[in-house]
Amino acid sequence: MTPFRVVMIVLCILGVILPMRYFLPWLSANDWNIGAMVDAWHTNDASSGLVWDLTVAAVTLTVWIIWECVTRRRWLPLVAIPATYFVGVSLGLPLYLLLRSR
Repeated sequence: MTPFRVVMIVLCILGVILPMRYFLPWLSANDWNIGAMVDAWHTNDASSGLVWDLTVAAVTLTVWIIWECVTRRRWLPLVAIPATYFVGVSLGLPLYLLLRSR
């Protein structure tokens, strides 16, 4: 296994653990209300800016993944799209790069 792949695996693990250690307790305390979480993300201009930054990054990553999967005819990297939207760009990007490096 190459050093690049090891780093991507570590980043995938961190990309799941770090966000989820905040999201899961918050959701649990708020009856798993996704709408309330979205409202909480927009409590001030700084957090709204971060939400839009990550939204644009997620959409850009999705377009890139689809484009490369269609042109290369390799479909496994498509699993990075749901990973991006269910966890975040912090998982989707390193996962895609890991799968792309095969």
